[in-house]
Amino acid sequence: MLAAAGTAAVQAFTLDDVTARARQLIEQPYAAPVSNLPPVFSKMEFADYLRIQPRRDKFEWQDLATPFKLAFYHQGMHFSSPVAISEVVDGKVHEIKYDPAKFDFGGLNFDAAATRNLGYAGFRVLYPINRDGVQDEIMSLLGASYFRVIGKGQIYGLSARGLAIDTAWQDGMSEEFPRFREFWVERPKPQDRELVIYALMDSPRATGAYRFVLRPGEDTVVDVQSRVFVRGEIHRLGVAPLTSMFLYGPNQGVRGNNFRPALHDSNGLAIHTGDGQWLWRPLNNPEFLSVSAFQVTNPKGFGLLQRGHEFHRYEDLADRYDLRPSAWIEPQGDWGPGQVQLVEIPTADETNDNIGAFWTPEKLPPKGQPMRHDYRIHWTLNEPALLEKEVGWVKQTLRTDGEVRQANLIRQLDGSTAFMIDFEGPVLAGLPNGTTVNAQVDVGGNGEVLENVLQRNPAIQGWRLTLRVKVKDPRQPLELRAALVDGKKALTETWSYQLPARSVRAP
Repeated sequence: MLAAAGTAAVQAFTLDDVTARARQLIEQPYAAPVSNLPPVFSKMEFADYLRIQPRRDKFEWQDLATPFKLAFYHQGMHFSSPVAISEVVDGKVHEIKYDPAKFDFGGLNFDAAATRNLGYAGFRVLYPINRDGVQDEIMSLLGASYFRVIGKGQIYGLSARGLAIDTAWQDGMSEEFPRFREFWVERPKPQDRELVIYALMDSPRATGAYRFVLRPGEDTVVDVQSRVFVRGEIHRLGVAPLTSMFLYGPNQGVRGNNFRPALHDSNGLAIHTGDGQWLWRPLNNPEFLSVSAFQVTNPKGFGLLQRGHEFHRYEDLADRYDLRPSAWIEPQGDWGPGQVQLVEIPTADETNDNIGAFWTPEKLPPKGQPMRHDYRIHWTLNEPALLEKEVGWVKQTLRTDGEVRQANLIRQLDGSTAFMIDFEGPVLAGLPNGTTVNAQVDVGGNGEVLENVLQRNPAIQGWRLTLRVKVKDPRQPLELRAALVDGKKALTETWSYQLPARSVRAP
């Protein structure tokens, strides 16, 4: 940057600086992070790790007139290597050095000298999002390239990541978790209502530079710019990856004698394709690993959503799944041809994040040429606002054992599977009387439709589609699709469901 005559040059810190660092890394052999933890921290149980909390009176920028504050995560457990964290003030970089006095160790017994050479594992961003003058955590960056964000009245649920590599690949061994090894945070001015964060990512097969702009609000928004360099052979690259949990819901049935009707951080994958179609894929907790791919050119959006925030859907006062947000990825610019991929992994409990969704480009660039993907992430409880006004949506998917009514009105199970899909939205509620609404239904070759009934659902001013299907080979998945139309005009998104494969006992 050229300076005016008689003035000093001002050097700004930008994404280009981090990109240059990422480009340098691909020319060097990968250096894996090395643990510097003493045993008292490396062998720590999760409950003990949670005892280490940042001191509120020691928050970074605590004495500055800015609404944003930073608090740090201490190293411990598998967070065994420090990450470098710096602040950027007027274009100049200042390292934020590790200080154990910033933490309350919750009565843990250890030699203070053992922490002298430790560091930070990550950091939190705090902001008065719910009440003036009260600092609430709104963003967390901890572990690999994971980060979580919430808006007003929300609590943490699903996570985003910088990059995913070979998630659920065929060999089951090559998955890689790139790591943010260094952060730079611009010190905000008193009037600023956004926070700028830079990150340098590293892994054996990729490096990357990231710029995040965090904008808190009713819906908190994060604008992401990523510049990724491929370092080695990658089979499945995941851009803008999201990670969530789905244990069960009405589309799969309550497990055991559980008071909660549903237990999940997300209940479906939504996709807005480049040609304007809307898809809704309810999530499953399958018996076997499942990977689904949706071919899309220049996606307009995709995300893992938590549709339905009424408390009665979850009945959980402890974990408040009703307050967990959806994350919607809105690409900026053209991403070209590729796939939105959904990974569903079997899990026995809610402690495992078993759902992944990401964009996979059709082609990867040669070494040294960066992939550029810019996008916005919306963290929201208002999922209908993501759709276009003239599009109806799936309110819920109910699944049950199929049955037929006998002449004596007694219902008898017949080995089929039935679905009740409720569609709602202003476009359906506002249809003139006499409008002919039909259901377009498609069942793959592994299924047979035994019943297809569409009827008004006055309780939601929408429609209910009842499908009863027979699976020909339960060892293979069955794909179903359905949408409501008025003539040739689509009224709703397309419900795209996979009835997972299951094991069959020998007779």
